[in-house]
Amino acid sequence: MSSPVVSAREAEVWALLGEHLSNAEIAARLSISVRTVESHVSSLLRKLEVPDRRALSRRAAEAARAERPRPAPALPAPLTTFVGRVRERGELAGAVTAHRQVTAVGPGGVGKTRLALAVAEETAADFADGVWFVDLVPVTDPGRVGAAVAAAVGVGEQPGRGIDDAVLAALADRRALLVLDNCEHVRDGVAPFLERLLAACPRLRVLATSRARLMVPFERVFPVPPLSRAGGDESDAATLFVDRAEAVGWPPDPMARDQVAAVCERLDGVALAIELAAARLPTLGLDGLTAGLSDQLRILAGGPRADDRHRSVRAVLDWSHDLLDPRDRALLRRVSAFVAPFTAEAAAAVAGFAPLDPVAVADGLGRLAEQSLLVVTPSATGTRYRALETIRQYGAERLDGAGEAADVRSRHLDWCLAAATALAGAGGADRRGRFDAVADDLRAALAWAAGRPERRADAYRLALSMAGPAFTRNLLGEAQQRYEQAAAFAEAAAAGAAALRHAAGVAGCRRLGDDMFRLHRAAVKAARRAGDAAGAAHDLATAVTVAYRFSTSFARVPPVEETTAMLATARGLSGGDPAAVAAVALAAVAVVADAFGAVQGSTDRTARESVEYAERAVALARRAGDPVAESAALDALSAAQSWTGASFDTAATARLRIDPLTALPPTPAATHELVDALNVATATALGVGRLAEARRWGGRLADHPLLAEAGDHATAWLLVADAFGGDVEGVLAGGVRFLDAWEHGGRPRSLALGAAAAAVAMAHGLRGDDEARASWLAVADRADTTPEHRHGYGAIFDAMVLLHHGDAQAAAERVAPEPDRVWKWVCWVWLHWYVALRAEPAVLAGRPDARGRIDAARATVAGNPVATAQVDRAEALLDGDLPRLLAAAEAFDAAGCRYQWARTLVLAGGEHAATGGTALAALGLAPMTVR
Repeated sequence: MSSPVVSAREAEVWALLGEHLSNAEIAARLSISVRTVESHVSSLLRKLEVPDRRALSRRAAEAARAERPRPAPALPAPLTTFVGRVRERGELAGAVTAHRQVTAVGPGGVGKTRLALAVAEETAADFADGVWFVDLVPVTDPGRVGAAVAAAVGVGEQPGRGIDDAVLAALADRRALLVLDNCEHVRDGVAPFLERLLAACPRLRVLATSRARLMVPFERVFPVPPLSRAGGDESDAATLFVDRAEAVGWPPDPMARDQVAAVCERLDGVALAIELAAARLPTLGLDGLTAGLSDQLRILAGGPRADDRHRSVRAVLDWSHDLLDPRDRALLRRVSAFVAPFTAEAAAAVAGFAPLDPVAVADGLGRLAEQSLLVVTPSATGTRYRALETIRQYGAERLDGAGEAADVRSRHLDWCLAAATALAGAGGADRRGRFDAVADDLRAALAWAAGRPERRADAYRLALSMAGPAFTRNLLGEAQQRYEQAAAFAEAAAAGAAALRHAAGVAGCRRLGDDMFRLHRAAVKAARRAGDAAGAAHDLATAVTVAYRFSTSFARVPPVEETTAMLATARGLSGGDPAAVAAVALAAVAVVADAFGAVQGSTDRTARESVEYAERAVALARRAGDPVAESAALDALSAAQSWTGASFDTAATARLRIDPLTALPPTPAATHELVDALNVATATALGVGRLAEARRWGGRLADHPLLAEAGDHATAWLLVADAFGGDVEGVLAGGVRFLDAWEHGGRPRSLALGAAAAAVAMAHGLRGDDEARASWLAVADRADTTPEHRHGYGAIFDAMVLLHHGDAQAAAERVAPEPDRVWKWVCWVWLHWYVALRAEPAVLAGRPDARGRIDAARATVAGNPVATAQVDRAEALLDGDLPRLLAAAEAFDAAGCRYQWARTLVLAGGEHAATGGTALAALGLAPMTVR
């Protein structure tokens, strides 16, 4: 059977039917008469054998969707069809294309969200880097708008960078569309956030929905009108009503189209009102619906309780509310206290008091869900209920009107306190999931309690209870905020001091040195108010230590005069308290370290004094029984040992920190210390050539939950270890993840980040990919803190590439500066590698000082398996000693350096060279040039 022949004009009419246009709108669009449109519609009905115009429109829409390529924006999938609004969609899409920030403004329930979603989906192809949707309904704190955007975009908090800054960095170069929904209750947070966002992200567009304008100069306002009621039964409003009535199994009689149009007219075309009315059709019918609606509108229109912007929505909600049993009315207004989806058990605890029986609350929730006043949300932990925001706000107004607000919100606070307490007993993923389920309610309850002096103690308990789970959930900014709030609400000064110390620990995990310093200073004041002189001394001394130990994480390092005075005060307050005395001793090490002058111009005596001070600090901390303090003292000792040139002692001391910290509960301070210990252990293991150990500690560092969102910091040392070991495939794969994390993190700068980028550059250089190498060297330039550091790892990696390609003379020049100059320029981690590498190019280039370089290097690197093998290889090449050359190859293999093993075999020549060449090819490297 052949397909019916549809003319070109009929095809045009059919396509516009798929857009739900009326005959008059189609006629205007095609510049033909309405009668001609009607003729084409009749012909299409006959040719396509469909029963009515609605079926014809559906088929047209399905055909259009099948032909159009489907974008994949990050938008919620609507569960119902979108009806009409052809003109509004076109105009709003044009506004989004022409302007950086557009706000769709209109009353609650008018359809702003659905219109914004439709426009976002239709324009998604214009935004190559994505479209994201952010629902701000759960956000009760204007300061957390950026956190909500981060969650939607998939940006995590980076140590040393606030969540807002992380979002700006992640979206800086994106051509993308951000849809911010329901901005009205957090306008004070949305406006400044958008101002920063749009300034930092020139290719970004923002489409916001709000009941009120954001009132900022860069805003383009787009008023969202009610659904069109023109055209009677063909209007957008009537089409929506019929569509939703069909969905509940009660399609109106086609002969009742005038009644449908009348209902839609009385509802002012407000989409939410129409959908609620259609949902009641099965129980009331059109007659009952019309009668009930008429009574309610007449009573409420223009009354003192009405708000002009919300008149239509409130009328429908009032009508829906008044149809309820008095007990269900009470339940609806009481569950408005919940911000997030809630369980029947939670509703019984908050709403289950006279006249409601707690046992009957579950039945009441079911009735409210049946009447579309609650949405049922299945979850892994059971059925949950949620009120749409408009309905929740309506319930809150009813709650105030009933005089129950204080009682209900007090019960909600009590429920939140119990939920927060229960979180403390949960563990692992279960704890994280349970926190996520109640976090928005906890935040709302805390905001309510914070403004009521009589609930100050509860605000303290709730803030403190939220801080730990937020920290575990890696919401570091919120964890610090909650600890600081707890300190502010604490009635006991000692409790406030304890909360401030935890806040300082979180700030340390965030790499915010200034905050650590500030919070320890604040803890000093709280401890003094509590009469705790020893605690105040401990905090003062810790602040001094922080100022020196983590100085690179400060925006402004405190002046020496200030920290010196603080240390003197701490010494006077410490008395005989072991913990305070240990903290003062550690701070004294920091002061000596500063006098040491970052190695330059120092003397051996100064270095030995630093070691003595640090050893005393370790002993005192151990005596005080504080593993965190002991770890900090060991860190100071390892640093002092490195200044004396005792590299192996440095690495051994660094390793001592890890096991005691691993056994501790993951408090903020212990977590900060453990991450630092793993970082230092990895670096020091690299410095003495223990590559397997460096990979082990580096792997633990990369797997630590705190660094889940900081792939650059987590994997930096691993990339260096893999590069030295010759795992080129691992370096290249890790480099992709590293670069992505570094870019998303706002391109931070540090020694380890620059070294990691240079290691990836070296891997590309060994492969012969000069373009990729140059690109990664540019990253290294931007990722390091000071150019001088590149005289260390930069010279090493460059020389390795030059040697691989047979340019020994250039390699010798790259490492020409004497080691003592390099020692003053760079972290000691690179010293063994630098000294050992200087020997080989001198030999291959025929330099007269080759023997002297070999002897000097051997004295420095003795005990380092990799560096010693490098020196042995250089001497074997100089002496033409093949057995010793092969022995060096075996040493490289035993140390886990497959590249250096293969290179040594190539240098050995003969049959060994073939084996080495095959091994280099297996590593994915270019053939080695030997001259």
